Amino acid sequence: MAETMIEVKDLTKFYGDHLAVDNISFEVKKGEVVGFLGPNGSGKTTTMRILTGYIPPSTGSASIAGFDTMTGSLDARRHIGYLPETVPLYMDMTVEDYLRFLGTIRGMRKDHLKRRIDTAIERVKLGDYRKSFISKLSKGYRQRTGLAQAILHEPDVLILDEPTVGIDPIQVVETRALIKELGKEQTLLLSTHILPEVAATCDRVIIINEGIIVAEDTPENLAVRLRGTEQVQADIRGPNAEVIKAIREIPGVTSARHIEIATGSRYNIESSAGNDIREAIAAMVVNNSWGLLQLSIVPMSLEEIFLELTGGEEHGGA
Repeated sequence: MAETMIEVKDLTKFYGDHLAVDNISFEVKKGEVVGFLGPNGSGKTTTMRILTGYIPPSTGSASIAGFDTMTGSLDARRHIGYLPETVPLYMDMTVEDYLRFLGTIRGMRKDHLKRRIDTAIERVKLGDYRKSFISKLSKGYRQRTGLAQAILHEPDVLILDEPTVGIDPIQVVETRALIKELGKEQTLLLSTHILPEVAATCDRVIIINEGIIVAEDTPENLAVRLRGTEQVQADIRGPNAEVIKAIREIPGVTSARHIEIATGSRYNIESSAGNDIREAIAAMVVNNSWGLLQLSIVPMSLEEIFLELTGGEEHGGA
């Protein structure tokens, strides 16, 4: 069984009388890439700050690689690479000097630090800018510098808060690819308001709303749970009335609708949850000597899941 790298138990946080996080618990196993989502004021950023040791919980506990973030804070932090939404950069330093400074603070040996600076710069594709002053970099390259410091000391756990916010579309694609690559080697907790980013990079999602975890599963499983039905899309060449009649006679089908498209006829078909009817549809088409041009499951989008669970807009917050 995979080792637990992030563990949150009965975590609660008050700011004065305001309850920001309400008795939440979750785990992230070694090698998992987990999306942590929530609307503004949901408690998402507060949870991440507790995990990284920036603030204490009111009650409950959080641990990284088995070390409590309060009682074993220094040990826990050695296992964490953290990219906050606003990266703390020193504008009058070059990229290389900044990484050397942070590595020295972390107590890395000089020879090891030199190798790691080279590796981190290469991983985030900053080779042409290692001697550049951070003040001269674009927002995207500053973000890459933040990622370089997060991976510099080879942490087991990466916690990334809005890693692509404010950067251009090309760099979003490149950063997303880097996150996927990092996820092959490290445990990764990713907070973002860009929901397609989560769908593209994460194995599992945790959705928090008003301080409470409202869902925790794969996007696919959440879709089935929320929708209560399976949806299939089929492009079939055949007489429409006969096709729709035959589809509706398949056991488990709850509804079928015909749509005219440029290439012919499309059928949107629903069946009861857990009932995969694609094989039955294919057999029906073959038995009637019709043409099957396309057959696929239609997943519920992560945007739809998020809105269904939070009743809000698809943007993250503190």
